Amino acid sequence: MDVMKQTLTREAARLGLSLPPEAADTLCAFGRAVVEQNKVMNLTAITEDSQVAKLHLADSLAVLLAAELTGKTVIDVGCGAGFPGVPIAIACPQTQVTLLDSLGKRMRWLEAVLPQLGVTARCVTARAEEAVGTCRESYDFAVSRAVARLNILLELTAPYVKVGGAVLAMKGAAAREELAQAAGAMKILGLELEAVKEFPIDDASHAVIVLRKIRPTPRQYPRRYAKIKQDPL
Repeated sequence: MDVMKQTLTREAARLGLSLPPEAADTLCAFGRAVVEQNKVMNLTAITEDSQVAKLHLADSLAVLLAAELTGKTVIDVGCGAGFPGVPIAIACPQTQVTLLDSLGKRMRWLEAVLPQLGVTARCVTARAEEAVGTCRESYDFAVSRAVARLNILLELTAPYVKVGGAVLAMKGAAAREELAQAAGAMKILGLELEAVKEFPIDDASHAVIVLRKIRPTPRQYPRRYAKIKQDPL
């Protein structure tokens, strides 16, 4: 067994996740594709096999500890190189995954590589605050990883989620600090804290913050990104 797959299998077991061998193989194939494409496109600073397995693949799969995604609709807002959306699509093939990012060349690469790996996901090239106009409150879950501080991130993700669904925000050691700062945004956007699922990755503390959508997000949100950043809720 190669280093990436061995590390991924071990880290998934640490999280309490059981990966079918074929899913582990596809996850590692995607991890290797990211590293290869990174030679010509800026996708990640993490390129060593064991670190890719831990900090990209296993970390992305940790979102499965926070919610049952099978058969649900999920949008990965600001997906970057495809994390966590692509690992979700691989581990939960019955989940309808949409990958959203504003960088066209990155999304074109994902559109090309995912069919080669047998992975089904919809790729949308657009800014988060603009794409929501065509799919407002239509997803069961919005996930996001390493995009922005929580009080900014919630304005970009909450409008996509239907009432009864949830935002799943993947955060590091500052999760609870960011959560405290986002109390006002949660109230305005119709969200309620349900859980903070903490887990270790490579001896560092990571967390998935689960914010349940309890009422519709007011139509004036999201605002233009410059305004969101200048004056967070």
